[in-house]
Amino acid sequence: MAIDTNYIQQSAKSLADYEVYRASSQLSRNEAKYKAQLNALTALDTAIKAMTASLKGLKGSTGSMLVNKATFSKEGMASATVGAKAVEGSYDFFVKQLASKHQLAVGGLGGATPIDTTGALTLEQDGNSFTIDLSTVDTDGDGQNSPEELAAAINGAADNTGVKATLVRSGGEVTFVLSSEKTGVAGEITMTPPAGGALAGAPVSELSRAQDAIIMFGGEGGVEMTSSSNTFDNIIDGVSMTFIKKHETGESPLTVDIKRDNAETTAKAQAFLTAINAMLSTFDTLTATGGTDASRGALAGDSSIRSIENMLNSVLRAEVGGVRLMDFGIVSDSKGKLTIDSRRFEKALEANPEGFDKLFNDRGALLDTLDKNMQQYTSGTNGVMKNRKETLNLQLAKVAKQGVDLEKQWDSHYARYLRQFTNMAQIQESMANTAGLFGLYR
Repeated sequence: MAIDTNYIQQSAKSLADYEVYRASSQLSRNEAKYKAQLNALTALDTAIKAMTASLKGLKGSTGSMLVNKATFSKEGMASATVGAKAVEGSYDFFVKQLASKHQLAVGGLGGATPIDTTGALTLEQDGNSFTIDLSTVDTDGDGQNSPEELAAAINGAADNTGVKATLVRSGGEVTFVLSSEKTGVAGEITMTPPAGGALAGAPVSELSRAQDAIIMFGGEGGVEMTSSSNTFDNIIDGVSMTFIKKHETGESPLTVDIKRDNAETTAKAQAFLTAINAMLSTFDTLTATGGTDASRGALAGDSSIRSIENMLNSVLRAEVGGVRLMDFGIVSDSKGKLTIDSRRFEKALEANPEGFDKLFNDRGALLDTLDKNMQQYTSGTNGVMKNRKETLNLQLAKVAKQGVDLEKQWDSHYARYLRQFTNMAQIQESMANTAGLFGLYR
Protein backbone atom coordinates (compact mmCIF):
# COMPACT_ATOMS: atom_id res chain seq x y z
CA MET A 1 0.00 0.00 0.00
CA ALA A 2 1.70 3.23 -1.21
CA ILE A 3 1.53 6.45 0.85
CA ASP A 4 -0.69 9.15 -0.79
CA THR A 5 1.47 12.26 -0.25
CA ASN A 6 -1.01 14.57 -2.01
CA TYR A 7 -3.80 13.49 0.32
CA ILE A 8 -1.55 14.01 3.34
CA GLN A 9 -0.56 17.52 2.23
CA GLN A 10 -4.16 18.57 1.47
CA SER A 11 -5.37 17.22 4.81
CA ALA A 12 -2.61 19.02 6.70
CA LYS A 13 -3.38 22.23 4.83
CA SER A 14 -7.12 22.01 5.56
CA LEU A 15 -6.54 21.52 9.27
CA ALA A 16 -3.93 24.32 9.39
CA ASP A 17 -6.39 26.64 7.62
CA TYR A 18 -9.05 25.73 10.18
CA GLU A 19 -6.68 26.50 13.06
CA VAL A 20 -6.11 30.11 11.88
CA TYR A 21 -9.44 30.70 10.14
CA ARG A 22 -11.05 32.86 12.80
CA ALA A 23 -7.97 35.03 13.40
CA SER A 24 -7.30 35.31 9.65
CA SER A 25 -10.87 36.40 8.93
CA GLN A 26 -10.68 39.05 11.65
CA LEU A 27 -7.40 40.38 10.25
CA SER A 28 -8.89 40.58 6.74
CA ARG A 29 -11.91 42.46 8.06
CA ASN A 30 -9.70 44.86 10.00
CA GLU A 31 -7.43 45.45 7.02
CA ALA A 32 -10.38 46.15 4.70
CA LYS A 33 -11.93 48.49 7.27
CA TYR A 34 -8.74 50.45 7.89
CA LYS A 35 -7.99 50.77 4.18
CA ALA A 36 -11.53 51.96 3.45
CA GLN A 37 -11.28 54.53 6.24
CA LEU A 38 -7.86 55.66 5.05
CA ASN A 39 -9.12 56.13 1.48
CA ALA A 40 -12.18 57.95 2.81
CA LEU A 41 -10.06 60.28 4.96
CA THR A 42 -7.83 61.01 1.96
CA ALA A 43 -10.92 61.88 -0.08
CA LEU A 44 -12.20 64.03 2.79
CA ASP A 45 -8.86 65.81 3.15
CA THR A 46 -8.75 66.45 -0.61
CA ALA A 47 -12.31 67.80 -0.61
CA ILE A 48 -11.61 70.20 2.26
CA LYS A 49 -8.38 71.46 0.68
CA ALA A 50 -10.10 71.91 -2.69
CA MET A 51 -12.81 73.95 -0.99
CA THR A 52 -10.38 76.19 0.88
CA ALA A 53 -8.27 76.69 -2.27
CA SER A 54 -11.39 77.74 -4.18
CA LEU A 55 -12.38 80.18 -1.47
CA LYS A 56 -8.91 81.74 -1.37
CA GLY A 57 -9.07 82.20 -5.12
CA LEU A 58 -12.29 84.20 -4.85
CA LYS A 59 -10.42 87.24 -3.59
CA GLY A 60 -8.32 87.31 -6.76
CA SER A 61 -5.90 90.17 -7.39
CA THR A 62 -8.29 92.75 -5.93
CA GLY A 63 -8.80 91.00 -2.60
CA SER A 64 -12.55 91.41 -2.95
CA MET A 65 -15.72 89.59 -3.89
CA LEU A 66 -16.96 92.69 -5.69
CA VAL A 67 -15.98 93.02 -9.34
CA ASN A 68 -15.87 96.41 -11.08
CA LYS A 69 -15.09 96.98 -14.74
CA ALA A 70 -13.89 99.68 -17.09
CA THR A 71 -15.53 100.39 -20.44
CA PHE A 72 -13.67 102.50 -23.01
CA SER A 73 -15.13 104.84 -25.62
CA LYS A 74 -12.44 103.64 -28.03
CA GLU A 75 -10.62 100.32 -28.03
CA GLY A 76 -6.84 100.02 -28.37
CA MET A 77 -6.07 103.23 -26.49
CA ALA A 78 -5.65 101.90 -22.94
CA SER A 79 -6.28 99.07 -20.51
CA ALA A 80 -7.34 99.23 -16.88
CA THR A 81 -7.17 97.27 -13.65
CA VAL A 82 -10.20 98.08 -11.55
CA GLY A 83 -10.28 97.32 -7.82
CA ALA A 84 -13.26 96.69 -5.60
CA LYS A 85 -13.11 100.19 -4.09
CA ALA A 86 -13.14 101.98 -7.43
CA VAL A 87 -15.58 104.88 -7.51
CA GLU A 88 -18.21 104.57 -10.22
CA GLY A 89 -18.20 107.36 -12.75
CA SER A 90 -17.17 108.55 -16.19
CA TYR A 91 -13.69 110.02 -16.76
CA ASP A 92 -11.95 111.63 -19.77
CA PHE A 93 -8.25 111.29 -20.64
CA PHE A 94 -6.15 112.88 -23.40
CA VAL A 95 -2.82 111.13 -24.01
CA LYS A 96 -0.33 113.86 -24.90
CA GLN A 97 2.71 111.58 -25.12
CA LEU A 98 3.71 108.05 -24.19
CA ALA A 99 6.71 107.14 -22.09
CA SER A 100 9.70 105.79 -24.01
CA LYS A 101 13.12 104.31 -23.33
CA HIS A 102 16.31 106.15 -24.15
CA GLN A 103 18.35 104.51 -26.88
CA LEU A 104 21.73 105.53 -28.30
CA ALA A 105 23.52 104.19 -31.38
CA VAL A 106 27.34 104.24 -31.41
CA GLY A 107 28.66 103.79 -34.97
CA GLY A 108 32.02 103.07 -36.55
CA LEU A 109 32.98 100.17 -34.30
CA GLY A 110 32.96 97.42 -36.94
CA GLY A 111 35.60 96.31 -39.42
CA ALA A 112 39.22 96.94 -38.55
CA THR A 113 38.54 99.85 -36.18
CA PRO A 114 39.64 98.72 -32.72
CA ILE A 115 37.86 99.64 -29.51
CA ASP A 116 39.98 101.25 -26.80
CA THR A 117 41.84 98.73 -24.63
CA THR A 118 42.85 101.25 -21.99
CA GLY A 119 41.00 103.81 -19.94
CA ALA A 120 37.40 103.59 -18.75
CA LEU A 121 33.92 103.92 -20.19
CA THR A 122 31.38 105.50 -17.82
CA LEU A 123 27.63 105.19 -18.24
CA GLU A 124 25.25 107.30 -16.15
CA GLN A 125 21.48 107.33 -15.50
CA ASP A 126 19.57 109.62 -13.17
CA GLY A 127 22.66 110.57 -11.18
CA ASN A 128 23.90 106.97 -10.82
CA SER A 129 26.81 105.64 -12.84
CA PHE A 130 28.96 102.56 -13.39
CA THR A 131 32.35 102.24 -15.05
CA ILE A 132 33.82 99.64 -17.39
CA ASP A 133 37.61 99.20 -17.11
CA LEU A 134 38.51 98.71 -20.79
CA SER A 135 41.71 96.85 -19.91
CA THR A 136 39.57 93.98 -18.59
CA VAL A 137 37.17 93.64 -21.53
CA ASP A 138 39.30 91.32 -23.75
CA THR A 139 38.23 87.76 -22.93
CA ASP A 140 39.67 85.78 -25.86
CA GLY A 141 43.24 87.03 -25.32
CA ASP A 142 43.77 88.48 -28.82
CA GLY A 143 44.82 91.86 -27.44
CA GLN A 144 41.76 93.67 -28.80
CA ASN A 145 38.33 94.59 -27.46
CA SER A 146 35.59 93.49 -29.83
CA PRO A 147 32.08 95.00 -29.82
CA GLU A 148 30.80 91.65 -28.54
CA GLU A 149 33.24 91.72 -25.62
CA LEU A 150 32.34 95.31 -24.74
CA ALA A 151 28.61 94.52 -24.82
CA ALA A 152 29.16 91.50 -22.56
CA ALA A 153 31.18 93.63 -20.11
CA ILE A 154 28.43 96.26 -19.92
CA ASN A 155 25.60 93.74 -19.55
CA GLY A 156 27.51 91.75 -16.95
CA ALA A 157 28.58 94.67 -14.78
CA ALA A 158 27.49 94.05 -11.20
CA ASP A 159 26.65 97.75 -10.65
CA ASN A 160 24.88 98.24 -13.99
CA THR A 161 22.21 100.92 -13.44
CA GLY A 162 19.87 99.58 -16.12
CA VAL A 163 21.67 99.82 -19.45
CA LYS A 164 21.44 97.05 -22.04
CA ALA A 165 24.07 96.79 -24.80
CA THR A 166 23.23 95.09 -28.12
CA LEU A 167 24.79 94.87 -31.58
CA VAL A 168 23.08 95.59 -34.91
CA ARG A 169 24.86 94.42 -38.05
CA SER A 170 24.22 95.62 -41.61
CA GLY A 171 26.47 95.53 -44.68
CA GLY A 172 29.56 94.63 -42.68
CA GLU A 173 29.03 97.55 -40.31
CA VAL A 174 28.39 97.08 -36.63
CA THR A 175 26.24 99.55 -34.72
CA PHE A 176 26.66 99.43 -30.97
CA VAL A 177 23.28 100.17 -29.33
CA LEU A 178 22.78 101.23 -25.70
CA SER A 179 19.20 100.99 -24.42
CA SER A 180 17.70 101.96 -21.08
CA GLU A 181 15.86 99.08 -19.43
CA LYS A 182 13.28 101.50 -18.01
CA THR A 183 11.13 104.13 -19.61
CA GLY A 184 11.01 107.79 -18.66
CA VAL A 185 13.35 110.73 -18.34
CA ALA A 186 15.11 109.07 -15.38
CA GLY A 187 16.39 106.39 -17.74
CA GLU A 188 18.34 108.80 -20.00
CA ILE A 189 21.84 107.46 -20.68
CA THR A 190 24.96 109.61 -20.62
CA MET A 191 28.11 107.98 -22.07
CA THR A 192 31.59 109.24 -21.16
CA PRO A 193 34.37 107.42 -23.12
CA PRO A 194 38.10 107.73 -22.50
CA ALA A 195 39.53 110.85 -24.13
CA GLY A 196 41.29 110.54 -27.50
CA GLY A 197 40.34 106.94 -28.24
CA ALA A 198 38.13 105.21 -30.80
CA LEU A 199 35.09 105.45 -28.56
CA ALA A 200 35.57 109.19 -28.11
CA GLY A 201 35.61 109.64 -31.89
CA ALA A 202 32.71 107.32 -32.65
CA PRO A 203 29.55 109.01 -33.93
CA VAL A 204 26.64 108.82 -31.46
CA SER A 205 23.01 109.27 -32.48
CA GLU A 206 19.81 109.21 -30.45
CA LEU A 207 17.49 106.49 -31.72
CA SER A 208 14.81 107.06 -29.09
CA ARG A 209 14.39 109.98 -26.72
CA ALA A 210 13.87 109.38 -23.00
CA GLN A 211 10.50 110.83 -22.06
CA ASP A 212 7.80 110.47 -19.44
CA ALA A 213 4.18 109.75 -20.27
CA ILE A 214 1.99 112.87 -20.17
CA ILE A 215 -1.78 112.67 -20.01
CA MET A 216 -4.41 115.33 -19.51
CA PHE A 217 -7.14 114.38 -17.05
CA GLY A 218 -10.47 115.81 -18.19
CA GLY A 219 -9.54 116.26 -21.84
CA GLU A 220 -6.91 118.03 -23.93
CA GLY A 221 -7.10 121.17 -21.81
CA GLY A 222 -7.40 119.36 -18.50
CA VAL A 223 -5.05 118.67 -15.61
CA GLU A 224 -1.59 117.43 -16.65
CA MET A 225 -0.34 114.20 -15.10
CA THR A 226 3.04 112.53 -15.69
CA SER A 227 4.55 109.09 -15.12
CA SER A 228 7.91 107.49 -15.92
CA SER A 229 5.97 104.57 -17.41
CA ASN A 230 2.76 104.30 -19.41
CA THR A 231 1.04 102.84 -16.34
CA PHE A 232 -0.57 105.26 -13.90
CA ASP A 233 -1.27 103.50 -10.61
CA ASN A 234 -4.42 104.62 -8.78
CA ILE A 235 -5.00 107.40 -11.29
CA ILE A 236 -8.53 107.23 -9.91
CA ASP A 237 -9.14 105.64 -6.50
CA GLY A 238 -8.98 101.89 -7.10
CA VAL A 239 -8.16 102.21 -10.82
CA SER A 240 -4.78 101.78 -12.50
CA MET A 241 -4.50 102.48 -16.22
CA THR A 242 -1.92 101.66 -18.89
CA PHE A 243 -2.02 103.89 -21.95
CA ILE A 244 -1.13 102.35 -25.30
CA LYS A 245 -1.65 105.05 -27.93
CA LYS A 246 -1.28 108.84 -27.95
CA HIS A 247 -3.87 111.31 -29.15
CA GLU A 248 -3.45 113.77 -31.99
CA THR A 249 -4.13 117.44 -31.33
CA GLY A 250 -7.84 118.15 -31.44
CA GLU A 251 -8.82 114.50 -31.17
CA SER A 252 -11.66 113.52 -28.85
CA PRO A 253 -10.47 112.30 -25.43
CA LEU A 254 -10.75 108.71 -24.26
CA THR A 255 -13.77 108.27 -22.02
CA VAL A 256 -13.58 105.56 -19.36
CA ASP A 257 -16.72 104.41 -17.57
CA ILE A 258 -16.18 102.66 -14.23
CA LYS A 259 -19.04 100.62 -12.84
CA ARG A 260 -19.77 97.41 -10.99
CA ASP A 261 -19.87 94.18 -12.99
CA ASN A 262 -22.93 92.49 -11.51
CA ALA A 263 -22.58 89.38 -13.68
CA GLU A 264 -19.01 88.71 -12.52
CA THR A 265 -19.85 89.51 -8.90
CA THR A 266 -22.76 87.06 -9.07
CA ALA A 267 -20.42 84.48 -10.62
CA LYS A 268 -18.07 84.87 -7.64
CA ALA A 269 -20.96 84.35 -5.22
CA GLN A 270 -21.99 81.25 -7.17
CA ALA A 271 -18.39 79.99 -7.08
CA PHE A 272 -18.52 80.28 -3.29
CA LEU A 273 -21.66 78.15 -3.20
CA THR A 274 -20.19 75.63 -5.63
CA ALA A 275 -17.05 75.18 -3.50
CA ILE A 276 -19.05 74.62 -0.31
CA ASN A 277 -21.57 72.31 -1.98
CA ALA A 278 -18.85 70.18 -3.61
CA MET A 279 -17.36 69.50 -0.19
CA LEU A 280 -20.78 68.76 1.31
CA SER A 281 -21.47 66.26 -1.49
CA THR A 282 -18.27 64.44 -0.57
CA PHE A 283 -19.47 64.39 3.05
CA ASP A 284 -22.76 62.84 1.94
CA THR A 285 -20.97 60.05 0.07
CA LEU A 286 -18.55 59.26 2.88
CA THR A 287 -21.21 59.27 5.61
CA ALA A 288 -24.01 57.47 3.74
CA THR A 289 -25.99 55.23 6.10
CA GLY A 290 -26.51 52.60 3.40
CA GLY A 291 -29.52 50.43 2.75
CA THR A 292 -30.88 47.85 0.37
CA ASP A 293 -29.82 49.82 -2.71
CA ALA A 294 -26.71 51.61 -1.41
CA SER A 295 -23.60 50.74 0.53
CA ARG A 296 -22.71 52.27 3.87
CA GLY A 297 -20.10 55.05 3.77
CA ALA A 298 -16.69 54.37 5.27
CA LEU A 299 -17.11 57.39 7.60
CA ALA A 300 -20.78 56.95 8.51
CA GLY A 301 -21.35 58.63 11.88
CA ASP A 302 -17.85 60.13 11.85
CA SER A 303 -17.35 62.78 14.53
CA SER A 304 -14.92 64.89 12.46
CA ILE A 305 -17.42 65.37 9.66
CA ARG A 306 -20.17 66.23 12.15
CA SER A 307 -17.83 68.77 13.69
CA ILE A 308 -17.07 70.37 10.31
CA GLU A 309 -20.76 70.48 9.38
CA ASN A 310 -21.62 72.13 12.71
CA MET A 311 -18.86 74.68 12.21
CA LEU A 312 -20.06 75.41 8.65
CA ASN A 313 -23.62 75.96 9.79
CA SER A 314 -22.43 78.35 12.45
CA VAL A 315 -20.16 80.36 10.13
CA LEU A 316 -22.63 80.49 7.24
CA ARG A 317 -25.39 81.77 9.51
CA ALA A 318 -23.18 84.35 11.23
CA GLU A 319 -23.76 88.08 10.96
CA VAL A 320 -20.87 90.27 9.79
CA GLY A 321 -21.24 94.04 9.72
CA GLY A 322 -24.95 93.75 10.25
CA VAL A 323 -25.66 91.42 7.31
CA ARG A 324 -25.86 87.67 6.71
CA LEU A 325 -25.78 85.44 3.67
CA MET A 326 -29.55 85.07 3.70
CA ASP A 327 -29.87 88.84 3.33
CA PHE A 328 -28.39 88.38 -0.15
CA GLY A 329 -30.66 85.48 -1.08
CA ILE A 330 -28.16 82.74 -0.21
CA VAL A 331 -29.80 79.98 1.86
CA SER A 332 -29.69 76.21 2.41
CA ASP A 333 -32.14 73.97 0.60
CA SER A 334 -33.89 70.89 2.02
CA LYS A 335 -30.77 68.78 1.39
CA GLY A 336 -28.46 71.17 3.19
CA LYS A 337 -26.89 72.60 0.01
CA LEU A 338 -26.49 76.35 -0.55
CA THR A 339 -28.60 78.01 -3.23
CA ILE A 340 -28.87 81.58 -4.49
CA ASP A 341 -31.92 83.58 -5.47
CA SER A 342 -30.43 85.65 -8.31
CA ARG A 343 -33.08 88.36 -8.34
CA ARG A 344 -32.96 88.81 -4.58
CA PHE A 345 -29.14 88.75 -4.69
CA GLU A 346 -28.85 91.47 -7.34
CA LYS A 347 -31.37 93.68 -5.53
CA ALA A 348 -29.53 93.34 -2.20
CA LEU A 349 -26.16 93.87 -3.90
CA GLU A 350 -27.39 97.08 -5.51
CA ALA A 351 -28.59 98.34 -2.14
CA ASN A 352 -25.53 97.37 -0.09
CA PRO A 353 -22.42 96.40 -2.11
CA GLU A 354 -20.03 97.29 0.71
CA GLY A 355 -21.96 95.10 3.14
CA PHE A 356 -21.68 92.18 0.74
CA ASP A 357 -17.91 92.62 0.41
CA LYS A 358 -17.44 92.97 4.18
CA LEU A 359 -19.50 89.83 4.77
CA PHE A 360 -16.84 87.88 2.90
CA ASN A 361 -13.63 89.86 3.36
CA ASP A 362 -13.58 91.75 6.65
CA ARG A 363 -11.44 90.37 9.48
CA GLY A 364 -13.41 87.56 11.04
CA ALA A 365 -15.69 87.38 7.97
CA LEU A 366 -16.63 84.29 5.96
CA LEU A 367 -13.53 83.62 3.86
CA ASP A 368 -10.94 84.16 6.58
CA THR A 369 -13.00 82.36 9.23
CA LEU A 370 -13.56 79.31 7.05
CA ASP A 371 -9.89 79.19 6.08
CA LYS A 372 -8.75 79.48 9.70
CA ASN A 373 -11.22 76.88 10.98
CA MET A 374 -10.35 74.39 8.24
CA GLN A 375 -6.64 74.58 9.03
CA GLN A 376 -7.17 72.51 12.17
CA TYR A 377 -8.26 69.68 9.88
CA THR A 378 -5.86 70.12 6.95
CA SER A 379 -2.65 71.29 8.65
CA GLY A 380 0.34 69.25 7.58
CA THR A 381 1.84 69.64 11.06
CA ASN A 382 -0.88 68.60 13.49
CA GLY A 383 -4.10 68.61 11.48
CA VAL A 384 -6.92 66.22 12.34
CA MET A 385 -6.72 64.51 8.95
CA LYS A 386 -2.97 64.01 9.21
CA ASN A 387 -3.18 62.55 12.71
CA ARG A 388 -6.04 60.23 11.84
CA LYS A 389 -4.31 58.96 8.71
CA GLU A 390 -1.13 58.33 10.69
CA THR A 391 -3.16 56.35 13.25
CA LEU A 392 -4.74 54.24 10.50
CA ASN A 393 -1.37 53.59 8.89
CA LEU A 394 -0.07 52.40 12.27
CA GLN A 395 -3.06 50.09 12.57
CA LEU A 396 -2.44 48.74 9.08
CA ALA A 397 1.20 48.15 9.98
CA LYS A 398 0.03 46.28 13.10
CA VAL A 399 -2.32 44.17 10.96
CA ALA A 400 0.56 43.39 8.60
CA LYS A 401 2.73 42.27 11.54
CA GLN A 402 -0.11 40.15 12.91
CA GLY A 403 -0.47 38.65 9.44
CA VAL A 404 3.21 37.65 9.46
CA ASP A 405 2.81 36.10 12.91
CA LEU A 406 -0.30 34.26 11.76
CA GLU A 407 1.57 32.87 8.76
CA LYS A 408 4.18 31.51 11.13
CA GLN A 409 1.41 29.89 13.21
CA TRP A 410 -0.06 28.38 10.07
CA ASP A 411 3.35 27.00 9.07
CA SER A 412 3.69 25.47 12.54
CA HIS A 413 0.22 23.89 12.40
CA TYR A 414 0.84 22.63 8.88
CA ALA A 415 4.16 21.05 9.80
CA ARG A 416 2.62 19.38 12.84
CA TYR A 417 -0.35 17.95 10.92
CA LEU A 418 1.87 16.92 8.03
CA ARG A 419 4.08 15.02 10.45
CA GLN A 420 1.11 13.39 12.16
CA PHE A 421 -0.54 12.33 8.90
CA THR A 422 2.75 11.07 7.55
CA ASN A 423 3.35 9.01 10.70
CA MET A 424 -0.18 7.64 10.51
CA ALA A 425 0.25 6.70 6.85
CA GLN A 426 3.55 5.00 7.61
CA ILE A 427 1.91 3.00 10.41
CA GLN A 428 -0.94 1.99 8.12
CA GLU A 429 1.52 0.97 5.42
CA SER A 430 3.51 -1.10 7.93
CA MET A 431 0.34 -2.80 9.21
CA ALA A 432 -0.76 -3.54 5.66
CA ASN A 433 2.61 -5.11 4.86
CA THR A 434 2.49 -7.25 8.04
CA ALA A 435 -1.09 -8.36 7.31
CA GLY A 436 0.01 -9.35 3.83
CA LEU A 437 2.41 -11.89 5.26
CA PHE A 438 -0.59 -13.68 6.68
CA GLY A 439 -2.59 -13.45 3.50
CA LEU A 440 -5.07 -10.99 4.92
CA TYR A 441 -4.73 -8.71 1.88
CA ARG A 442 -5.05 -10.09 -1.57
